[in-house]
Amino acid sequence: QVQLVESGGGLVQAGGSLRLSCAASGRTFSGYVMGWFRQAPEKEREFVAVVNWSGSYTNYANSVKGRFTISRDNAKNTVFLQMNTLKPEDTAVYYCAAALSSKTWVTITRGGMDYWGRGTLVTVSS
Repeated sequence: QVQLVESGGGLVQAGGSLRLSCAASGRTFSGYVMGWFRQAPEKEREFVAVVNWSGSYTNYANSVKGRFTISRDNAKNTVFLQMNTLKPEDTAVYYCAAALSSKTWVTITRGGMDYWGRGTLVTVSS
């Protein structure tokens, strides 16, 4: 079992920045691919970003590419999502998730994760 707890959400004006954190506990953190997903009101959950176990590979949704950065600190069992130039359409509940490294990238970006956090709300005002 892996427990994930997100933090760092809040209210920010358009153009501003936020940094989300996800603290993991349980099994060996470095053995998991880590990702961020989000769900806006009345919309389906969508992929945002993913990072491999070492941090050497990342992938982003086109909607956030160039504005968001995912990173991880295996020594602290934490994954981060730096969000810059935020837009009102970024408003959503953001979820941290973990997947075994054996899963394919297609499965991961489609939400096929093994563990999920409870989410943190990000609201971007115009």
